[in-house]
Amino acid sequence: MQSGKMISFLTGLLVLLGMLLPVAAVAKSNNIAAELVSEASPRPGGRTTLAIRFVPQPGWHGYWRNPGDAGQPVTFEANLPKGVTLGQVQFPVPERLVIADLMNHVYEGEHALLMPLNVAGTVKPGSTLPIRLAAQWLACTDSICVPESADLSLDLTVGSGTPEPASQARFDGWRRALPFRIDRAGIVEKRGDMLRVAIPLPAQALKDPWLFVDSVDTVQYATPQAVSWNGNWLIVETKASPALTQAGPLEAVLATGEGRGFAFSATPGAVPATGSPLAKSDGKSDIWTALIAFGSAMLGGLLLNILPCVFPIISLKALSLVRSGESEQAARAEALAYTFGVVLTCLALGGLLLGLRAGGVAVGWAFQLQDPRIVFALLILALAITANLLGLFELRGFGGGGTLAGQGGTTGAFWTGVLAAFVATPCTGPFMAAALGAALVLPMAAALMIFAGLGLGMAIPFLAIGFMPSLRARLPKPGAWMQTFRRLLAIPMAITALALIWLLAQQTGIGKSWLPASVSSLESVPFSDGRLGQERAAGRPVFLYFTADWCLTCKVNEKAAIETDAFRDHVKTAGIAVMVGDWTNGDPAITRFLEGRGRSGVPLYLYYPKGREPRELPQILTPSMLTAL
Repeated sequence: MQSGKMISFLTGLLVLLGMLLPVAAVAKSNNIAAELVSEASPRPGGRTTLAIRFVPQPGWHGYWRNPGDAGQPVTFEANLPKGVTLGQVQFPVPERLVIADLMNHVYEGEHALLMPLNVAGTVKPGSTLPIRLAAQWLACTDSICVPESADLSLDLTVGSGTPEPASQARFDGWRRALPFRIDRAGIVEKRGDMLRVAIPLPAQALKDPWLFVDSVDTVQYATPQAVSWNGNWLIVETKASPALTQAGPLEAVLATGEGRGFAFSATPGAVPATGSPLAKSDGKSDIWTALIAFGSAMLGGLLLNILPCVFPIISLKALSLVRSGESEQAARAEALAYTFGVVLTCLALGGLLLGLRAGGVAVGWAFQLQDPRIVFALLILALAITANLLGLFELRGFGGGGTLAGQGGTTGAFWTGVLAAFVATPCTGPFMAAALGAALVLPMAAALMIFAGLGLGMAIPFLAIGFMPSLRARLPKPGAWMQTFRRLLAIPMAITALALIWLLAQQTGIGKSWLPASVSSLESVPFSDGRLGQERAAGRPVFLYFTADWCLTCKVNEKAAIETDAFRDHVKTAGIAVMVGDWTNGDPAITRFLEGRGRSGVPLYLYYPKGREPRELPQILTPSMLTAL
């Protein structure tokens, strides 16, 4: 026997012997600790999420549902009270571990298996639900395997079903480790001794793709996998298992590196031909991607200046340079101070976003407006700016919304930049979507460069005024008209304040009886992965859009194009299902979906034709675009 095969045989024998050890002897082992936790107290007729959390000791690992060449997945028996059921267990994306030509699908660090807990409507509030799971798993190192088990118990009190923020953040972190579900089916075929799989995935840079199949005796796990693109199909080719006679329906996960991945189903059929070799992510491609995204972010930031909450601020700050008659040196100093304030704020928001996501919180761009407390603070600020512009009170120099911004010179310019960036960045406009989506997948330094580009784009108009005397000379001369202009600028700020009042009411429920809601004549259903899959499986075309009450671009598109009689009639005639993803208060499922499309914010508009790939629509819609679907 060759040495490699001898080592493989001995390793497999060690695993088998370890599995045959008496369970009673090893039940007290704590090589992989386990606990059962719940995201919230379930409500009658509702659902919450349970997690079995595993924490391996250093050097130990557990297994995915298909362990690979050796190992054993987690199994458990549930003892549940009447009216309670458990849904399908969800596994995080696994890792590869190769020992002596044997490949195992493992988890080497802390991980959690998630499962929905459904409670019948007949269960009374306040009652106790004893949840009992008898779990068994295999704990292994590179040289030894030990069966372990535990009786996991959890007593839940039927309550509101609303999770505490800390608990929700914890579970969001575990959800981020789950593979994102692709709603469209892939294709699988056996050609000779090869298994070929086509995955419906738009072309993108993948760092370390690997196909994990659920079923045993399907592939030879440790053999290389060839990956290529053919249009919007990712083609994976690998050696089929000798035991596989023909390809059948397949469930699989495509890991894309760094704990991310896509789950999908594949049905037997003709897989497209091998295409272009995979464009793997490397240093050069990251640099080019970052540079392109930097330019897009600058253009997007430049367009943010026309927002009604930003335009009054930069307009009066620019005119203050003319009115004060400052020197060339002072004008440049203020322009640089304003730029520094804008860029620093964008970097701070971007860094906080990346930090929260690294900590497992499912958030995207404009996450700050998903917190009613921040919305309330912005409301007070908008009211103060409006009152100042109307002349109800005065601050030294330009009242940019607060005492700091109202100071003259570079200090006031800096804080005006901070203010402008903070109130403008929640909206995702043209050119920004792809740029911010790239920022979430690039290395930290490149991501921060993109956020800086967004701030620099916002600062370009004020930089031009500060550094170009000829441009300042073309501005109107100071005079009585400035007071009239100032009061006119109070109108968009007042509109901003009213919008924040409405948003706060929607988020908190306060004042819904006396504030108008967003009422649409267009029949739609809330977004969910399951519902989208059902509509697609039924062969119905779907128009899916993601929005938020604080997104100006979203609301303009809805009033101008989506919620129109022409599109409503077209939807009914063409039999199009309309789905809406509301991201106003944050939703981890929507955040993951946006990430899967390379987006970090809203709006996002997708049209799923019958039996074909989805088409992404522009961020600025017109009625003719929609009636042409």
